[in-house]
Amino acid sequence: MTGAATVAVLAFALGGGAASALLATPTVAAASVPSAADVTTARVATAPLRVWGEPLPVVPESDESETPTPTPTPEPTETAGPPPTPEPDPTEEPTGEPTEAPTVPPETVEPVETPEPTEAPTETPVPTVVPAVPPAAADPTTSVVSWVIAAFVLVVAAGILLLVRRRGADAETAGGPDGGDVIGAGVAASVVPSSSAGAEHDVDAPATLAAMEDIGAAMTDAGYSVTTVRQTLIEVAEVNGLAETEIVVFPTALLVSARGVGAMSTGAVASGERSLLLHQVDDLQHIVDDARSGSVAPEETRERVRRMRELPRPYSPVQRGAAYVLLSAGLAVLLGASWTGVVFAGVLGAGVGTVLLVGERLSGRYRALLTVAIAFSVAIIVLLGLRLGLDSGVLPALIAPLVVLLPGALLTVGSIELATGQMLSGAGRLAAGAMQLVLLGVGIVAAGALIGIPALAATGSASTLGVIAPWIAVALFGVGIVVYQCGPRRSLGWILVVLYVAYGAQVLGAVFFGGVLSALIGALVVTPVTAIVARQRSGPAALVSFLPAFWLLVPGALGLVGVATVLGGEATGSSSLITTLATMVSISLGVLAGTALSSRIGRPVL
Repeated sequence: MTGAATVAVLAFALGGGAASALLATPTVAAASVPSAADVTTARVATAPLRVWGEPLPVVPESDESETPTPTPTPEPTETAGPPPTPEPDPTEEPTGEPTEAPTVPPETVEPVETPEPTEAPTETPVPTVVPAVPPAAADPTTSVVSWVIAAFVLVVAAGILLLVRRRGADAETAGGPDGGDVIGAGVAASVVPSSSAGAEHDVDAPATLAAMEDIGAAMTDAGYSVTTVRQTLIEVAEVNGLAETEIVVFPTALLVSARGVGAMSTGAVASGERSLLLHQVDDLQHIVDDARSGSVAPEETRERVRRMRELPRPYSPVQRGAAYVLLSAGLAVLLGASWTGVVFAGVLGAGVGTVLLVGERLSGRYRALLTVAIAFSVAIIVLLGLRLGLDSGVLPALIAPLVVLLPGALLTVGSIELATGQMLSGAGRLAAGAMQLVLLGVGIVAAGALIGIPALAATGSASTLGVIAPWIAVALFGVGIVVYQCGPRRSLGWILVVLYVAYGAQVLGAVFFGGVLSALIGALVVTPVTAIVARQRSGPAALVSFLPAFWLLVPGALGLVGVATVLGGEATGSSSLITTLATMVSISLGVLAGTALSSRIGRPVL
């Protein structure tokens, strides 16, 4: 109930005076503007009281003087009294329905399309097409004339060998003078041992042991493999009554332990310190044949070995120096030099040959320095020639004068020893050969760093000088190597035959099998040929004719080029080294296969 209603009730109960008093209260007077409710209340308060049920009296209109005209009040508003709190205008609550007002959608990351679990399409693999490799015989660069000449040379050489072999067999059957000079495997069975060497009751163990030491050291100096040296010493021990002798052979040492007769005695000698020339190797082969047959006493064997080491050289230093010129020029032609390169190789060969002849008197500690100095000097001159505008056909002159320093034989013998189970000896020889290649390569690389290497267009080939030139070069090389290495004079013709067989077989092998396997064919063919030649009365030892043929194959030259390229920072040197290793293995296999034939006639080559 409001305040006005309360006053009205009280006025009705108390009468008019009380109502006037109540109306005069400060609360009512305090209102500055009477409201409609207050006016109504006042009217009610001034009305006379009536009895319940009496009709309402009519109120007469009063004059304005008597009754003051009430102040007109404004129309009552809906907000009488305390203003009611206006109800908020109803706002449409957002519903799920879309509104007309456009809203900017938030930036959303595009959803990654999830592939349907269907079979993903797989790319059909493109088959790798391996290019066809034509046979080596289809190489268009192969000269037909060259391999026809090679075939003709091989046929002629085979005819010569068959003719000589038949004549030797006839002379041996007839018992002529020629038959007594033939040295072969059958000699051991036909020669009756002397009483001092072959009698079992007269065994001189210390003398036999000393003779075996001298023979073993000499064979190691000559370049025989440890397998051949050990087999030879075992045969010498057996023929002298020391069948239980134990022998250990290394490239630089020899151990011999004599057992079975009296007290055991053991000897050890150093070997491999001095290399033998070809005429010494030939004489050594005769000494070994006699010692294996038991036809000479151990003391005589030792004396013959000592004389062999002191044999005078069959050629003067001037002749040997001139021969080195022929050797270098011939090899340069075989390596594809131009005429300028041949002249360069000959001039450099004269200088290198002279230095090598002087260096024979130096001790072993200076040989490494001499090798580097020679390689450096040769490379300096060749590179200067290229700087002056000479053609690339001069490049073979970089290798040809160094042929004697190339360790081709050392590397191949090491490979053979590894193949036959001699791991220590084989690994040692391979390490020594690799070190020799490094020394030569260091000299060449140093010269290249000092002078520089100009851009080259390598166009030189074996056909630059014609197809006949290489066959003439083989003869020049043969004469040069025989004279420089002091081969026996009687052996020159035989060595030339072996060289032509080796080169002809290599040319045909290159036609049908490629360059790397051509070395295998050459070694396979030449090995039994050297054994056949060694059986002839005037024929040299098998090793004497084999070494020049081996130098003709030139595996070390490939290795030298590869090492020099690798040391110079070129990646192509790796392929050259791989080619060298393959060539080495090919020659080793060829020698092993050829030795299987030559050993049946008592002539091991290496």
